[in-house]
Amino acid sequence: MVDPLLQITGLHIEFSVDKKWIPAVRGIDLTLGQGEVLALVGESGSGKSTLAMAVPGLLADNARVAGSIRLGGVELVNADEKTLTEVRGDDVGVVFQEPMTAFNPVYTVGWQIVEAIRMHRDVTAAQARARAVELLDLVDMPEPAKRVDYYPHQLSGGQRQRAMIAQALACDPKLLIADEPTTALDVTVQAEILDLIRDLRNRVDAAILLITHDMGVVADLADRIMVMKDGVVVESASSAALFADPQHPYTKSLLEAVPHLGAGRIEVSDVEPAPTPPAPEPSTAIEPALSFRDATIEFRSGPKTTFRAVDGVTLDVAPDEVVGLVGESGSGKSTLGKAAIGLVKLTSGSVFLAGTDITAASQRGLREPRKKIGVVFQDPGSSLNPRWPIGQAIAEPLALHTSLPKEARQARVEELLDRVDLSRKLRNRYPHQLSGGQRQRVGIARALALEPALVIADEPTSALDVSVQAKVLRLLRELQAEHGFACLFISHDLAVIEELSDRIAVMKSGRLVESGPAETVLHQPAEAYTARLIAAVPVPDPAEQARRRELRLAEA
Repeated sequence: MVDPLLQITGLHIEFSVDKKWIPAVRGIDLTLGQGEVLALVGESGSGKSTLAMAVPGLLADNARVAGSIRLGGVELVNADEKTLTEVRGDDVGVVFQEPMTAFNPVYTVGWQIVEAIRMHRDVTAAQARARAVELLDLVDMPEPAKRVDYYPHQLSGGQRQRAMIAQALACDPKLLIADEPTTALDVTVQAEILDLIRDLRNRVDAAILLITHDMGVVADLADRIMVMKDGVVVESASSAALFADPQHPYTKSLLEAVPHLGAGRIEVSDVEPAPTPPAPEPSTAIEPALSFRDATIEFRSGPKTTFRAVDGVTLDVAPDEVVGLVGESGSGKSTLGKAAIGLVKLTSGSVFLAGTDITAASQRGLREPRKKIGVVFQDPGSSLNPRWPIGQAIAEPLALHTSLPKEARQARVEELLDRVDLSRKLRNRYPHQLSGGQRQRVGIARALALEPALVIADEPTSALDVSVQAKVLRLLRELQAEHGFACLFISHDLAVIEELSDRIAVMKSGRLVESGPAETVLHQPAEAYTARLIAAVPVPDPAEQARRRELRLAEA
């Protein structure tokens, strides 16, 4: 029998926190053969990334590791720095979750790939640069000879991820560790990255350790799956067997929480609905909560050139309605959301909030209309002030826009914490002391502080685990049903959009290409672009995912 490329035995990892040793990984055994893809899945805090980063010795200084990690027969636990330096990049390549923070922003991506090559290969700078261009071409980077000199911020999210994969493959590693490689990517870019990783596995025969919470990605790539919870493996099986017949209750709960197309809208029949407004007079039309009329937004891209981000969009969001706005990166959906609250000015056209024209409003003029808007941001970790306890963060809109006394504001904060299912005891904690799901609930509470008529949610669940995501989506749906606010829900995840939306609007290159009832748009799309978005969505079923992939590639 051929020895495995990676063999982990009895691995224990602890971290020193406040003079106490906190276990993160407990007694893990793992084997991975050449050319095999093993997926580690589980919620945040399960230990999957900690386990993966222990292989190349990238754990924090307060970590203590016991057990054995052997790569190609070489023991890596407690290995000296020289051994680990030789392993990193040469034997093990790492694709990090967020390339924007993994890349050094002051150097070009080409320079950073060249540096990785010259650390492990005796080549000239010119030879290393030629190899960098070759690698960028290998990962299907457009115009690789030109983009090799781009800085990370000059590339799109998908292009940065491709550059990160190129750097990881610079020295033909035996093992590729991919830590959430597609989390923040659009479905079409995600499909391209998955095709790329699969193709690279076939070309270089590298083993792949995949860490992700996206079960659709797991179904697309993995040969075997290990499910982790609280630092231990609760289930391990082939991909086909685990999806067909999960054994552990935790695995079953993970799969049940995965949003998938066709599941329909979340039902919340047990929630007291918002009071129905009186029927309007026959001659009186109900004003939309948000209305764009032929909205166009341009940005200056040079001394005499402009870039049109939004091109002639007309869109309404009615009271008590959720409109899902979807499209690829660069389609203009987030720019449109910013225009709704006056953060971006229209070049032409109009935007109305509850009938009030805010197109040319000054910052002072926007103060009153903004009381009617709540915003839930994609990353609550960066949108919450790290120096403020969450109680103060939730109370901020009340302090800015109301004359409520301090005691009344505190009572309102407690009421909001109750509504988003957070303990009142957390009000004095800081954002870094909360989990991702808890921070997102804080963001929702803050957005609802002024009882807005309109909520704009921009990718509010993209970085959350599937189980946490399911809870946050249900919470949003319940709150929307209870309070009756209008909602513009911006996302690249069509399954998530389906669970919340009454209508769906699809944007491409700044234009609104399709709009209609959610069921019609998702199951009978009128535009080829919409159909392509739907076909690119990974589903948590290996057989169905393989069929969809073959169909998509045949039509490409």
